[in-house]
Amino acid sequence: MGKELTFILFIYLIISAFDYTLAYMNVRSLKRAPASVPEEFEKTADRDFLARARRYFLENFIFAVTDSLFYKALIILFLFTGAFNAYNSWIESTGLSFIIKGLVFFLLIFCVKFILEIPLNYYRTFRIEDTFGFNASTMGLWLLDLLKSFLISMAVLAAVVLAVLYMVEKSHGFWWLWIWLFAAFFSVFMIYVSPYVIEPLFNRFTPLEDPALSEGLKDLAARAGIRVTKVFKMDASRRTRHTNAYFTGIGRTKRIVLYDTLLRGLSRAEVLAIVAHEAGHWKKKHILKQIVLSGAVTLAVLYISFRLFRSSLLTGIFDIDAPGFFSNAVIMGFLLSMVMGPARVLFNYISRKREREADLFASRLTGDRGAMISSLVKLSVDNLSNLHPHPLYAFFNYSHPPVLERIRYIRDG
Repeated sequence: MGKELTFILFIYLIISAFDYTLAYMNVRSLKRAPASVPEEFEKTADRDFLARARRYFLENFIFAVTDSLFYKALIILFLFTGAFNAYNSWIESTGLSFIIKGLVFFLLIFCVKFILEIPLNYYRTFRIEDTFGFNASTMGLWLLDLLKSFLISMAVLAAVVLAVLYMVEKSHGFWWLWIWLFAAFFSVFMIYVSPYVIEPLFNRFTPLEDPALSEGLKDLAARAGIRVTKVFKMDASRRTRHTNAYFTGIGRTKRIVLYDTLLRGLSRAEVLAIVAHEAGHWKKKHILKQIVLSGAVTLAVLYISFRLFRSSLLTGIFDIDAPGFFSNAVIMGFLLSMVMGPARVLFNYISRKREREADLFASRLTGDRGAMISSLVKLSVDNLSNLHPHPLYAFFNYSHPPVLERIRYIRDG
């Protein structure tokens, strides 16, 4: 192993060690948290909630660390021991066309990853989620979802790989620009078709049975400047007892979707507050800003990749015998994961700022701060949220402010 490759491995291990240190600090913070229920939760939760939330958090922590260590070990073994070089050389020696070789190259990696995730997915669903009363899925439904996810993911990945490799083969010096344009178009296309094609494959969407609530939600969206023609209830309770609500679609496909689990536990005012929060993201153009930011980052990454791929820098460092686009893409993806880890600090900071703006917007739109606060309290209790994350862990990893911080910000804002 050369000096450069050893240095990259060292940095990867340092970043990983830092992440695990933050996670450990988060566990210690929870264990040292007050045993009493915060005053904001006194009317809804008791000490039993704190105990169950702590156990749920610790179960997920152990699972997440085990999962992470497993995948990091596989990545190191694959990239730093010659296994990746052997795999790449085998693909390059098949004599297939560039596009077909690429299709086989990436689909095989995806299939191995998908298979490795099956036991982990099973354990999370039928051990952790089931133990704490969140899982409502049967084995048959879980297997069916697994099969659907595999087939859809394979189809989408194949389409994307074929399109990208065609552009690389045909456009030569400008494939980075064509791929960027394709990515932008494809993202919008998926947002448009997902409510009609993909989402109904997993859940049943029926018009909201409460006409007063439906009209109230449409009126709320209209006051936020959003035209919503349909409000749906999703049968989430077939799989989970977690709660959620969201906007989906674009243009005429834009709709409000409420989990049936959400409707069972929240009042009308609280449901309106949650949807008003989502409307706030649209009104404040958070989604548009995110698309622009993501597009700019993607364009920069693609151009840098193009410049690096034209040299032998990446494949030379990793001692690749048959360098090409596929091996460069995998190495670049690995290096980006290292860079984007620290970069998430900035992205999470921006996200938390936008969540606060959406919270305040929702409170002002509904004129009911109490409903916004009580909805956050109920959602936190229903989902056994950690009320006492370590500030440093939250700073690096939370895309939303900690719930107690959100509640106090709404109350005092």
